[in-house]
Amino acid sequence: VQLQASGGGLVQAGGSLRLSCAASGRTWSRYAIGWFRQAPGKEREFVAAVTSGGTNAYYADTMKGRCTISRDDAKNTVYLQVNDPKPEDSAVYYCARDRVPFRTSVMTTDGEYNYWGRGTLVTVSS
Repeated sequence: VQLQASGGGLVQAGGSLRLSCAASGRTWSRYAIGWFRQAPGKEREFVAAVTSGGTNAYYADTMKGRCTISRDDAKNTVYLQVNDPKPEDSAVYYCARDRVPFRTSVMTTDGEYNYWGRGTLVTVSS
């Protein structure tokens, strides 16, 4: 299984950005996919995740109301839309696949994900 995050770059505060996570593997749709981020000097933190089938999504408190996670299983891709990004959203964003298939609840700890993409850097300018 390989995951590749893309869509990062420089964005102005108050704008919008959309990250994509594309993956290989025929069983992609069975697993929840999560987004995490890590800013310089900080620990990696949970951003959002969506269960298999897209039935449930969950967001970190800092992202609620301005972030949407979605998935297109026909394209093996998960998207993270962030509206009104803030400078504190600047980080390397990683997507990851849950280690257990068909979970109905979203996991927010990175230890529950066993495949990770390489990350994409997002820089939000003020």
